[in-house]
Amino acid sequence: MEQYLIVVVGGITAGFVTRLALLRVDYRQYPGYPHGFVTHLSLGFIAAALGAIAVPALLEPDYTAFTFLALAAQQFREIRNMERQTLESLEESELVERGKDYIEGIARTFEARNYLVMATAFVTALITQTLGTLAGFAGGIVLILLSLLLKTGNTIGDICDVEPAKLKFKNTILMVDHIGIMSVGLKERREKIAGEGLGVIIKPKNDDARATIHDMGQRIAIAHTAATILGTKKDIDLPEFTPMLRKDPDTGQVGFYILPNEPDMEALIEAVKQAPVLESAAARPLKSKAGRYASD
Repeated sequence: MEQYLIVVVGGITAGFVTRLALLRVDYRQYPGYPHGFVTHLSLGFIAAALGAIAVPALLEPDYTAFTFLALAAQQFREIRNMERQTLESLEESELVERGKDYIEGIARTFEARNYLVMATAFVTALITQTLGTLAGFAGGIVLILLSLLLKTGNTIGDICDVEPAKLKFKNTILMVDHIGIMSVGLKERREKIAGEGLGVIIKPKNDDARATIHDMGQRIAIAHTAATILGTKKDIDLPEFTPMLRKDPDTGQVGFYILPNEPDMEALIEAVKQAPVLESAAARPLKSKAGRYASD
C-alpha cells in the first residue's frame, strides 16, 4: 500500500481542508468554539480518510473495504440526529426560537457536508492516482472551491424585496403599515413600541417567493435571524416585545415588527435579507402547469 501513500494523503488533505473551509461561526453562534469545532473537524477527517482510502481499495481490489462506507453513512446520519437533539435542547432557553424547520435544516446541512468532504477526498485521490500529483493538487483546489460555492443557499433577499414600514396603532392593534400584528393592551407598552420599535414589509418577487414566506417555519427563522443580529428587548415577562411576522392574506406580503436593542433600519433590512430560505419552506408552484395558470 506504500505506492498509494501520496494518493491517500492528497485525498485526505483536500477533504479536510474542505471541511475546515465549510466550518465557521457566524451570527448564529453555532457550532460553538472550540468544542463544536473539534467535534466536526474530527468527523470531517474521518470522512476524508474514508473517501481517500476508497480509491486504493477499489484498485487492489479489496471490495470488503467498501463496507466501511456503509458504516460511515450510518454514522453521518447519527450526526444529523445529534445536531437536531442539541439544537432542540438549546431551543428551550431561546427567547426568540429558531423553530423546528430551521433546526432540521441545520442538522441536514451538517450531515450533507460530511458526504461532500468524502466525495472531495475520493475524487482528489482518484485524479492523483490516474493523472499524477500535480493534477491531483489542481483538482483538489477546484473541488474545494466548488464546495464553497455549495456552502450557501438562497436568502430572503434573493426572493423578496424588504422595505421600511411605519409602526402605528389602530386602537390597541399594532399595525405594520396596513398589516395587523397583535393587540397590545397596556398604554405604556404601546408608547414604547411606537417610540422604539421598527417594522419592515417583506414583498415576494413572484408566486414562488409568496408561497415560501407563507410558511410559518420560514417566518420564525426570519424573526430569529433579525433578533440575533440586532438584539431584542423581549424578556420572559414581556410578550408584547416578541418579534412577530404576519401576512396580508390578499397580497401575500408579510409585515415584520421588532423592538431591537440596535434601532437601525438599514441593519434590520439587511438582517431580514440575510435570513436563509429554508429547504422545508422553499416552494415552487410556478414549476407546475396549474401554478403557471394561476399566476397569469
